[in-house]
Amino acid sequence: MRILHVISYFPPAYAFGGGPRVAYLLARELAKRGHEVTVYTTDAKDPYSRIWDEKAPWVEREVDGIRVVYFKNLTMLTVRKLRLFITPALPVFAQKEMKSFDVVHLHDFRTLQNIVISRIAYKHGVPYLLQAHGTIPRVGSWKILKLLYDVMFGYRLLRGASRVIALTSTEAEQYRSRGVPKEKIAIIPNGIDLSEYTSMPSKGSFKKKFSIPEDKKVILYLGRIDWVKGVDILLKAYAYLMEKMDYKNAVLVIVGPDDGYLSEAKALTKSLGISNSTMFIGPLYGINKLAAYIDSDICVLPSRHEGFPVALLEAYACGKPVIASNVESLSELIIDGETGLLFTSENFKQLAEKLIYLLNGEDEAVKIGRKARMLVEEKYSIEKIVHMIEELYMEAIYKNSL
Repeated sequence: MRILHVISYFPPAYAFGGGPRVAYLLARELAKRGHEVTVYTTDAKDPYSRIWDEKAPWVEREVDGIRVVYFKNLTMLTVRKLRLFITPALPVFAQKEMKSFDVVHLHDFRTLQNIVISRIAYKHGVPYLLQAHGTIPRVGSWKILKLLYDVMFGYRLLRGASRVIALTSTEAEQYRSRGVPKEKIAIIPNGIDLSEYTSMPSKGSFKKKFSIPEDKKVILYLGRIDWVKGVDILLKAYAYLMEKMDYKNAVLVIVGPDDGYLSEAKALTKSLGISNSTMFIGPLYGINKLAAYIDSDICVLPSRHEGFPVALLEAYACGKPVIASNVESLSELIIDGETGLLFTSENFKQLAEKLIYLLNGEDEAVKIGRKARMLVEEKYSIEKIVHMIEELYMEAIYKNSL
């Protein structure tokens, strides 16, 4: 098959969260299976910088067997302020190439790229699938703009899709609430390449690099530094753990790029009196990220809203116990008491109780981590996920040919 993926950010743009990683793993595995895979994306590396310095309207590269076309953003200001990617060269370029594709896979929901490509695909009779990656709800900033997008473009985008891909049954219900018929919704979770977790860094290397005492426990948060991600909830829970529960033997490590909340998070650590035992590392990738997981004792996902965090699968693959808020998909993806623990969203005291339970119960933490690893092997390998995606593509192509 000749497959086009469309996403506003693609590696090395890992600062935008799990989306680039998910799209890359899908595209790479499809290419491994002999498909011709093209990705249309933008030149944004993060909200402040570009991947390429070239002045050309686009740059074409091959990435692990994937043909990637990076279109130049008109300005980085809209990316930084509105998460809006404007790529003037995309429409003409796509018009010339669209007939060469068998199927189009659109990632995320509210993007200008999706509007452009869906209309061009429809014009040329090429079916497209949409995978929103948890972006259907109007949460966080710019709720009015999101509503306007939905009314002007979003509902039409959903109606025109051959199929839509939901990561969980929660997201499937979100699609249905936007008028998508049940028969058009396929539930396919994110996947992970388990081969990347066979040769792991030595235990203690992360602690040594960041001067963390060997006898200290590590509570790890890995994700974007964003209010929606609940970093403040974790900070309050950690302060409660330290002061009210008198547990002093744990360091809180915050790993991830700033998504507009870093300065507030740092200010909160000072006001809570935990700045000396809280570390903001910044983003980590590859072997350095794995080292952080290996040296952690507990991974925490305190989100106020969540789709399907890649960090959860990464923690599972490393055999680490996860504590997460019981919001949306997280309550589906974590088997409470078996592959992790859930706490009531926003309830930092309850989170602190879950933390001390695992910090004091090392055997229980190890047992939960082992079950988490078994679950990811059973359900979330990238090979199994891509097989399901392939079947959807073939179905869309077949129906389009009738």
